[in-house]
Amino acid sequence: MKILQYPDERLHLVASRVDVFDEALKTLVSDMLETMYAAPGVGLAATQVDVQKQIIVTDLSENRDKPVVLINPEIIATSGRSYIEEGCLSVPGIFESVERAENITVSARNQDGEPFEIRADGLLSVCIQHEIDHLKGKVFVEYLSRLKQTRILAKMKKLARERM
Repeated sequence: MKILQYPDERLHLVASRVDVFDEALKTLVSDMLETMYAAPGVGLAATQVDVQKQIIVTDLSENRDKPVVLINPEIIATSGRSYIEEGCLSVPGIFESVERAENITVSARNQDGEPFEIRADGLLSVCIQHEIDHLKGKVFVEYLSRLKQTRILAKMKKLARERM
């Protein structure tokens, strides 16, 4: 799957809830995981591959064998504050610290439609919050100062020209 690159306007679209849990959804999740691993990254939202559905995949395991799939994720509790340097597959080469909740509890569904809750802290917490932002049409650089955003935008446009 092709990962959209910032400032692509499609990254600002808001994802729709998933209501059908079928084989097509399982195939999409599998394709997203394959894309994330190949990139390589630790998280990917469906909106980053131009699928406007509330689907997140992540895998922080060393062996890349413990994927977490969150469908229709919703943060239901937060506590603490953390600043961890983030990167994004849609904004390659850019790493910045963003303020996030240190601990979160998320309700979601798995790819079979079964509801569950997950508690996360540290990098997993940051990753999930980052990907949920994508589902809401927000890219992490939008948390940064206007000056940093302008510099990143110029760099991304230059990279896009070089790829052509």
